[in-house]
Amino acid sequence: MDPACCGQDILRCYLCDKPVPSMYCDICHKQMCKACVGEHISDDFKNHTIVPFKKRGSTPKCPKHSRKICDLYCKQCKSPICALCISSGEHEQHKKVDLLSRVESKQADLRSNLLELEECILPKYVEIASNISMQKHCLKQNFQKVENEIDKRGKEWHTEIDTVIKKVKSINAEKNKEQMSALHKNESDIERRISKIEQIIQAQKKILDSSDVCLISAYKSRNAEFKRFPPCFTLSLPTFISHQINKEQISQQFGFLTATSTANDVKTTLNRAFMDTPRITLDIATEYGDPNRLWNVSCLNDDTIWTSGYDRIMRLYNLKGELLKAVQTRSGSYPLGIAVARCGDLIYADYLEGSLNIVKNTDTQRVIPMQGWKACGVCTSSLDDILVVVANDDGKLVKVVRYSGSMEKQSIQFHDSGKPLYSPICAFNFKGISENKNLDICVADSDARALVVVDHAGKLRFRYTGFHLFRPYGITTDSQCRILASDFNNLNIHILEEDGSFLRNIDYSTNGNLWGLCVDNRDNLFVAEIGTKSLSFDEIGHIMDI
Repeated sequence: MDPACCGQDILRCYLCDKPVPSMYCDICHKQMCKACVGEHISDDFKNHTIVPFKKRGSTPKCPKHSRKICDLYCKQCKSPICALCISSGEHEQHKKVDLLSRVESKQADLRSNLLELEECILPKYVEIASNISMQKHCLKQNFQKVENEIDKRGKEWHTEIDTVIKKVKSINAEKNKEQMSALHKNESDIERRISKIEQIIQAQKKILDSSDVCLISAYKSRNAEFKRFPPCFTLSLPTFISHQINKEQISQQFGFLTATSTANDVKTTLNRAFMDTPRITLDIATEYGDPNRLWNVSCLNDDTIWTSGYDRIMRLYNLKGELLKAVQTRSGSYPLGIAVARCGDLIYADYLEGSLNIVKNTDTQRVIPMQGWKACGVCTSSLDDILVVVANDDGKLVKVVRYSGSMEKQSIQFHDSGKPLYSPICAFNFKGISENKNLDICVADSDARALVVVDHAGKLRFRYTGFHLFRPYGITTDSQCRILASDFNNLNIHILEEDGSFLRNIDYSTNGNLWGLCVDNRDNLFVAEIGTKSLSFDEIGHIMDI
């Protein structure tokens, strides 16, 4: 039994009974005062190792020969060894290292891993937990909003459709319950991981404080287990869609809730670590080239990609480079931005005509006339809204507008201070836009040489200005809420965390400049190279190790 753990009794020298002895023999496991050290070591039949009492247990004793001190560590047996172990021949062909060096190396690893857990891994999990809380709040707000819309619509109807109202509200409540349940489950998993990491941190601190050679030598890092962060939970919110009242078709015409994803539907793609260098796995030759340069790309699904450039034709390619479909713009001018709706329809912004248009199969419909504004970039949201960057006729005023169908729902133009969030149109009339999985709205403001990111309410989160004449055009996000932007001037792609912290650049040596970006459901990146005919296909989930 460790003398230090003898209840409330006062610790005494085992020879003279003097209280609070200051020395300890790590071989005999005896405590003693300084005056009795000489008497203790006078026993010539034993080896003795005397250390200050506070450092008791620090002498590396052999696991097999308890009275022998270890100087070496056997890598094959993963154990400290003494002179008797070596003389036995058991470790003759084994690789051996200095035990003290081994302990110092392990202590350094332990400190490094502890620092990584405390300063990198744990804060990331806390951030994910915070994001879940925000999504829960958004879900509650949206639930009430849909409830209000259903009530407002219900007042326009006769009393005989009350049963229909109850039915639709029940569906909405069930979907809300499913989504909230999914968020609770995700939150519980994150909190469990946080608790586990905190336990590991405490355990590692105790190992460092104990000076126990065996424990330190046997230490194995578990940091890699927690580096694979869980995916950002994609909150899919229902919207209420109504139609003109027709009493003959009450149930269908009253309206319905858009589809949502439950916990079973949410993709659980692993947070794959990035590779040190990008790997271009596919190079798709297109029909673009001077002067009809390739600008924009948007994934229809994991196997097909819509493209547009400096001509009036939008083209759909598969991964073999085969042209599947070609659609002309209504006005005959080039489309400045393209996006794909949840239903698979193609949406494009016609800058010269000043409109947003939807292509259903090969039929083009003008859905939103801008009336004094012109679209500079477009994307779709997780709610199936359309987000558009628009500028007035002289390009001095720029804002982001959210449309639900053809109805304007939100306008984002100014900072809380009253200053414009986005710069006037100067060099080129395009500003890329993308919604992140956390509902942030990200704009590549090339004229301001910055990425401007606001939250779903339009409040500025951060501005990223890069370095060395940074000029972003293409912008997209991945399943882990990371932001990717193409730098036209420097031929690279910037990767940021969702909070704007810089991860790395991907150097992209090509024969042309970089422009449009998009990411498919498997986190594969498609890059449009302006000035060439190429559409490159990268596995961004394997670009670098973070």
